[in-house]
Amino acid sequence: MKKQFAINGMSCNHCVANVEKAINQLEGINKVKIDLKKNQGVVKFDETQVSADQIAAAVTAAGYETEVI
Repeated sequence: MKKQFAINGMSCNHCVANVEKAINQLEGINKVKIDLKKNQGVVKFDETQVSADQIAAAVTAAGYETEVI
């Protein structure tokens, strides 16, 4: 499954790395692509192992506001 997320609060590539790291620590993540300029991310994942809500929670726990779009 592929979902797009709006991610607010990122200001630099270090922020992008923090978000990618937080998401990649979850089970079932296949690919993460974060776009700093658009404040968005696209995540491909195995929905039998992880949910979009769990991904959003990981981003929030890393210190950024997010929502599924």
